[in-house]
Amino acid sequence: MQRYRTTTKYSPVEQNIILINKIYQSFEALEETLGMLKLEEPLFMTYAAKKSFAGLVFKDIRQEDKPKEPLKH
Repeated sequence: MQRYRTTTKYSPVEQNIILINKIYQSFEALEETLGMLKLEEPLFMTYAAKKSFAGLVFKDIRQEDKPKEPLKH
């Protein structure tokens, strides 16, 4: 039985979304592991880092949504 590999081409925006999702999932997995190990300080630091990351992502999105002013000559 031969396996076929399907290649999907993603736009730069889709690639960014995929990357952001993977980073977020990594934060979630790390938080879950630290919580099970009852390591409070690293868990808090991970939570703060995840929140900061999300803030930066949404800040960039909001800035791109603002209408751009026309160039003045």
